[in-house]
Amino acid sequence: MNLFKLIRSDLKLLFSFFFVLSTAASSTDLLVEKSNHFDGKHFFNQPLEPDMQSAWKVWWYYFTTPRVDAVPQNPLPIQKLEWSTWHALPADKVHIVRLGHSSLLLNLHGQQWLIDPVFSERASPLSFIGPKRFHPLPIDVDNMPMIDGVIISHDHYDHLDAGTIKRIHPKVKQFVTTLGVGKILKDFGVPAEKIKELDWHQSASYAGLKLTAEPAQHFSGRGLFDRNTTLWASWVIESQENADPVKIFYSSDSGYFDGFKKIGAKHGPFDLTLIDTGAWDKMWASIHMNPEESVQTHLDVQGKVMMPVHNSTFDLALHPWYEPLELVSAIGARQKILLATPMMGEIYVVGSVPSINPWWRNHMRQQPVAQ
Repeated sequence: MNLFKLIRSDLKLLFSFFFVLSTAASSTDLLVEKSNHFDGKHFFNQPLEPDMQSAWKVWWYYFTTPRVDAVPQNPLPIQKLEWSTWHALPADKVHIVRLGHSSLLLNLHGQQWLIDPVFSERASPLSFIGPKRFHPLPIDVDNMPMIDGVIISHDHYDHLDAGTIKRIHPKVKQFVTTLGVGKILKDFGVPAEKIKELDWHQSASYAGLKLTAEPAQHFSGRGLFDRNTTLWASWVIESQENADPVKIFYSSDSGYFDGFKKIGAKHGPFDLTLIDTGAWDKMWASIHMNPEESVQTHLDVQGKVMMPVHNSTFDLALHPWYEPLELVSAIGARQKILLATPMMGEIYVVGSVPSINPWWRNHMRQQPVAQ
């Protein structure tokens, strides 16, 4: 590889990790006077702030570490989802579709919700550089019907995308997010009356749907000078339309911590868990779980079926692109948990026994992990 290609490759890694942007959110707009995890300028984790390496040390490690199979050789397959098919689904069930990375589409007894939608070609502040998606979107965004709501877990670029929000917000009735993120949404053109910000342990209800923000162990920031000026959270999603409520837990991005057991004791059991499984490394182990910890989180919150997310769409990690699904499948088999690993665009019915679908193995260059 010549010097130009080496520099270009390393710059791609650099942008993948830092998502540098010159603008910053202001903490002065936060209504958090009573929050016990806000010091007046910054949010922090509880009970203890995770042990973080210095930014320069992490940067150098990320910049210099060689990688194998970071991206697929060819675009990954998807199952195209037609809106007519989606709206014909029976309202007495809850359906969910992975759209890529941590972006999810839910049909909750007739209500349509999105989680962390990122529909742009790159998870980056810039359209020409940064992590590029491995596969096309399984939905036609331009013909997307009205959506009841969008959940935004935190402000990182792979969860909150300016282009996507500007594109879809006229068709969204409500945005539910964490403290401080509302200002960013307003900067993207979302009317203030359509935004609801929640602190940890706070809930909001919409026509039989209850959303609760709960703790996660992570951080926030979209630029060099706004670290932890907005809050991050995991989410409890409870559809109360039927006599037997359906409960879903979304970990969002998080390191493993004892808060998950508390969430399980308070809200569990869950019919489905959507667990952060991807982009982990020893250098930032406190803010992203490895597959063992992802499975343990599913067990801690008392999940019945686990769906691994935060993988298989963007080049954000040092491990092979397929390793999250491959490792969690092996660990899940040993732990005897029910694992749902649908293709992007494939509909999963919450409460059903998931079929085994190791679709990624057809696109691996390495041999599968022994189970």
